[in-house]
Amino acid sequence: MLRHPPRMRSVGGDMSVMQVCDGAVERHGTDDLPRLLKDPDALVWVDIPVCDQPAAEVLLGVFGFDKIAVRECVERNHVSKLHVYDDHVFTVLHSPHLGKGGHVHYVELDQFVGRNFLVTVHGPLNPAVKPEVAFLDTNAVLDRIEKQHLRVESPFQLSHLIVSSQIRRELDLVASYAEESGRLEQQVMLGGDLEDPEAFLEELFQVWYVLLAVRTMAIHSAATYDRFARLARFLPETTRAEVADVADRFEMVQTMADGQREFLHGVIEFYQTRTSTHTTIASEKSASQAVQQNEDMRRITAWVAIVAVPTAVTSYFGQNVPFPGADTAAGVVVSALLMLVFAVALYLGFRRKGWRRRNLPYLTTHSGYCVAASPFPPAGSHAAGA
Repeated sequence: MLRHPPRMRSVGGDMSVMQVCDGAVERHGTDDLPRLLKDPDALVWVDIPVCDQPAAEVLLGVFGFDKIAVRECVERNHVSKLHVYDDHVFTVLHSPHLGKGGHVHYVELDQFVGRNFLVTVHGPLNPAVKPEVAFLDTNAVLDRIEKQHLRVESPFQLSHLIVSSQIRRELDLVASYAEESGRLEQQVMLGGDLEDPEAFLEELFQVWYVLLAVRTMAIHSAATYDRFARLARFLPETTRAEVADVADRFEMVQTMADGQREFLHGVIEFYQTRTSTHTTIASEKSASQAVQQNEDMRRITAWVAIVAVPTAVTSYFGQNVPFPGADTAAGVVVSALLMLVFAVALYLGFRRKGWRRRNLPYLTTHSGYCVAASPFPPAGSHAAGA
């Protein structure tokens, strides 16, 4: 059995069979697994990049795992899962990874945890996710063990370290988006004019969505480990405390993501309300201006009609056509009376219909803001005529 120098496990490729002992990592082939598993004092760690057919045969034939659990290693799972057996536990966990366009990928890690072994299986990845993303937590723990920064005594402690690395990354993600939420909140509260309100609102919703995705994963993981601590009766008391600690830490991630999400939800509501109010005010001002323009056009039309009467009469009497009273004083008086009578009649008619009335402005409010004056009086009031 050869002892290899400390090095990081490569991403992808065949499964890695390791024995953690005396603060070092010894690497073996799959043929050594039956012998290693027979040693109750050994700590065997098997890391499987992809659960293909050869890996599934090892899980079924060498370890004797349940077919349902092995199938869930082969297929992609969308929620956390837990299966408790007499001498080991199977868990499915997810960690977030940010993709293009604000999409959050679910990176799956499956674990078989027994008395002297830990099997980590990296679930199927979305093709858009780089393969090395799946190994961030396992590689980080392996590197610390090989550098003798950690001393691992049991498979449950090793699993605890891997999941703790995952939790730290989730907390860091929540913290980074808390900072982003603060930046967006400042833009909203400063009240500056945004060049593209639609794009800004989409940015707010993307941050909110990431926090929602982290919260969802934390809820599933906390429920899984809470049930893990209650149902795995073969766990020693110290290990049960470690498992309960993992559940508590996932609940902390959930609480922090929840709080930040609620804060951002308030910012979104405030921004939407303010934008909607400004739009409503602008619409009311535009409507008020349109009504005022119509009022002006009615008054202009009334005056044009009144002026048209004397114009028509003088045009008629100014023709070079003989008519009764032409070239006489009586004709001048009759034409003047006709102009006056028709003009006064039109004026009174327009006044009766309200075309000549100038409505007094009345101040209205909407949503606590002062808006443009309305040309129509409120009910129960009286407007003075022009």
